Formats: sequence, C-alpha cells, structure tokens
Amino acid sequence: MEGFVATFSNRLDGKGRVSVPAPFRGVMAREGQDGLYCYPALDRPAIDAGGARLQAAIADRLSVFQTFSEDHESLSTAFYGESRVLKIDPDGRVVLPDEFRAYAGIADIAVFVGQGFKFQVWAPERFAERQRETRAHLRSVTRGLGQGNPGQGNPTPQLPGSSGRGDAA
Repeated sequence: MEGFVATFSNRLDGKGRVSVPAPFRGVMAREGQDGLYCYPALDRPAIDAGGARLQAAIADRLSVFQTFSEDHESLSTAFYGESRVLKIDPDGRVVLPDEFRAYAGIADIAVFVGQGFKFQVWAPERFAERQRETRAHLRSVTRGLGQGNPGQGNPTPQLPGSSGRGDAA
C-alpha cells in the first residue's frame, strides 16, 4: 500500500495557490479522490490533509467515543466542522484558505510532509522546529530500544531465529 512519503517545498502564488506535489496527487488519484480533505492539525501549527484513508482513520478515532459526548462533539467539530475539501485544479494546485494559512503561519512557501496515510502542510520555519523536536524525541526512543525495556513496551528487537541471549535458537 503506497502512501504519502517524502517532503516537498512549494511556493504559493499571489492568489494563495500552491502546487500539490505530483507524488501526493498520484496517491489521491489512486484513492479515487479529486480534492484534498484538510483541517487544522489538532496539536501542532500545521494542516492535516489526505484522502480516503485519512477520512477512514478519523472515523475510527471517533468511533471509540460515545456519540454526543463532549469528547465526540469536540473532535467532530475539529475534524469535520473546521475541515475543507480543496479542489485540485488541472495544473495540480489548490488554494489554501486564508484561515488555514494563518493557523499554520504559511506565507510564501508551503512544506508538504508525507506521513503515510496522510500528509501535513507546514510553514518552513515551523517545520524546521518540529524536525528538531522530533529528532530529540527519536534519540530517546531509539536509546530505549537498544537497551530493551519490556516494562515500557519497548523490548529489544530480535532477529528471526534469535533467542535474545546471543546464541542461535
């Protein structure tokens, strides 16, 4: 299953249009989508975007909450009420709404960041900061993997046929 991979930077034109990276448009076409489903990311200054798989993931996330509960209502508003479906024009561009650009701090350049089943759109400087945070976090995660920590759900990875004691099984 091919998804949204890699990172691309594209310049916005004077009308707020930006070219969606060709590989991302290819994923959308394979999903049968002619527009991007987008909403402000819940926990960072970026725009979440995608197609059918993103929408399915949202439905799955919402399904764990009691319908009409405060949590369900809040998430439904964030995922659906604040969302837009952005039409991709014949040249592969979308118009980023002013409110999305303001939320993400996007001025002249948009950074498209693949995340498998979805992608995010960032302002370059905010994405650079996010990359620094992510790298620091991943260093701590990978240190934990190397030492093995079964109590934390991070056992030392084992190769097939290995007993984990340094001898062949």
